[in-house]
Amino acid sequence: QVQLVESGGGLVQAGGSLRLSCAASGRTFSNHAMGWFGQAPGKEREFVSGSSRSGGSTLYSDSVKGRFTIYRDNANNMVYLQMNSLTPEDTAAYYCAADRSILAQTTIAAYDYWGQGTQVTVSS
Repeated sequence: QVQLVESGGGLVQAGGSLRLSCAASGRTFSNHAMGWFGQAPGKEREFVSGSSRSGGSTLYSDSVKGRFTIYRDNANNMVYLQMNSLTPEDTAAYYCAADRSILAQTTIAAYDYWGQGTQVTVSS
């Protein structure tokens, strides 16, 4: 069982940066690939970024590639999403998720555990 708690969301102007954090409970954090998903108002939840168990392999959606960076600290059961050059289109609730796979997955169905989400709002 893994429990996830996100933090770090907020209101930021376009062009700004935020760092989202996800704290995981349990001793098996390093046995899970981790992902970040975003859900904009009225839209489906979609993949943003993912990290393999070790952090050595990462994935990004085309819309965030080059602007967002995912990284993890397995010693402290944390995963982060550094978000730079934010645009109003990045406005969404962001969810952290854990998956027992070795490599990050891009589909919602692959993930076993989810956090409650943190809201990111980017003003123009």
